[in-house]
Amino acid sequence: MDHHPLPLDAEPTSPPQDSGDPNSPEIPEGERAALHGAFPHGRRELPDLGRLRLLVELRRLGTMAEVAAATGYGTSAVSKHLAVLEQEVGAKLLAPVGRRVRLTPAGERLVEHAVTILAAVEEARAELRGESEPVGRVRVAGFVTAVEPLLLPAIRRLRERHPGVRVEVHEHEPEQSVELLRAGEVELALIYDYSLVPRTVPPDLSVRRLEEQPLYLVVPAGDSAAPAPFGELNAYAEAGWITNSRGSDDDELVRRACALAGFEPHIAHRVDSLRLVNRLVGAGLGVAVLAEAGRLADQEDVRYRRLDPLAGSRRSFLVVRTGQWSWPPIAALATALQDVLDAAAEDS
Repeated sequence: MDHHPLPLDAEPTSPPQDSGDPNSPEIPEGERAALHGAFPHGRRELPDLGRLRLLVELRRLGTMAEVAAATGYGTSAVSKHLAVLEQEVGAKLLAPVGRRVRLTPAGERLVEHAVTILAAVEEARAELRGESEPVGRVRVAGFVTAVEPLLLPAIRRLRERHPGVRVEVHEHEPEQSVELLRAGEVELALIYDYSLVPRTVPPDLSVRRLEEQPLYLVVPAGDSAAPAPFGELNAYAEAGWITNSRGSDDDELVRRACALAGFEPHIAHRVDSLRLVNRLVGAGLGVAVLAEAGRLADQEDVRYRRLDPLAGSRRSFLVVRTGQWSWPPIAALATALQDVLDAAAEDS
């Protein structure tokens, strides 16, 4: 990944002032006042945004060496900028732990403020850029059952409306998509969770709900095609269950659903191809739980039994870094995705 230096001022030369005991379990009152902006009539400068970014990156990555590698600055420069940040806020932000450092309580609190501050700045910049025709590259990480029926039609619409926007597609499970988004490797993530296994995302990301789909038990064609209440799941207590090999959510969904039915499932296969999942079931080698988008119209040797509502649903989401919804290429793609969903709802 290419690294670009953050927009910081010239390297500082003066050392930081020690203020407060870094081992104190509580933030001293003076530090708390400084972090809430209680500077006496301009006697302190406001914190530099670039240095705030460095502190956030230190909290995320863990070491100054990793921050230096991610930003293109030397480790010494990172250390000096953080020392000046301590002077700017009038609080001890870092404490030594061996050859490394950790954030003090004041440092942790400032990171919380910094995420909000930086997000607001990004939002303002995005809104200012939003007056022009969308132009640029949007890298999207998404899961296959959203890429095929949803993202690809949206890209076609986007080409017609805004030919200056170029979309690059990367297929990944939600965990990997979130990590790529936070690392700056993609601009937009399409992720999902199950209402029975809800997902949380880091506070530096912003989420919008896209759609919700019911869940189905996939069984061999000779089995009943009727809905599957939890009581009837016991018939599959000895069956081999099929889940996803690249994420843990499918395993947890199956385990929780089967626990509600009173048994522990045996997970026999972990595969990623939806067609292969259906073929394994059709061959009598197991059963699976799939969302509606995983059903195959041409698969005649399986039955799809609607799961009991207690099993919940699969929900899909759009995720961006906080403050990025107004960036024109992302806003245009998000609109195209919603248009595809609206058109599908009208046709159903």
